[in-house]
Amino acid sequence: MDITLTPAAQKFMRRMVRFGGDGVTGFRLLVSPGGCSGLASEFTVEVAPPAGDVALEMDGFKLFLPAQSRLLLQGATVDFADTPTESGLTFRNVAGAGSCSSTASAPTAPALATVDVASIGRQRRS
Repeated sequence: MDITLTPAAQKFMRRMVRFGGDGVTGFRLLVSPGGCSGLASEFTVEVAPPAGDVALEMDGFKLFLPAQSRLLLQGATVDFADTPTESGLTFRNVAGAGSCSSTASAPTAPALATVDVASIGRQRRS
């Protein structure tokens, strides 16, 4: 799988796993098409990858990705932004995102999608 996590994204994900409680070993990222804005996403911290997920080991860190997320994030870079105007995960170079029309006469710029961390509830599976 060709996916890149920036150091800022890894730091955020590792922190979520660390504060997830006993037994939590990985960060599960679920991504779905989000219309014109590119992608919608949510995350949970998990004890183990749910059935059908793939566990990617990245520098000792486990990222759990369902099939749909793997397809949408192929070749993407996942980053984390924490600025006065933006806070959350961002996705760059996402294939097929960033265009609302069914026809395009010129290539579109790489999409940038964000998810606000404050809007995400914590869920844990046993």
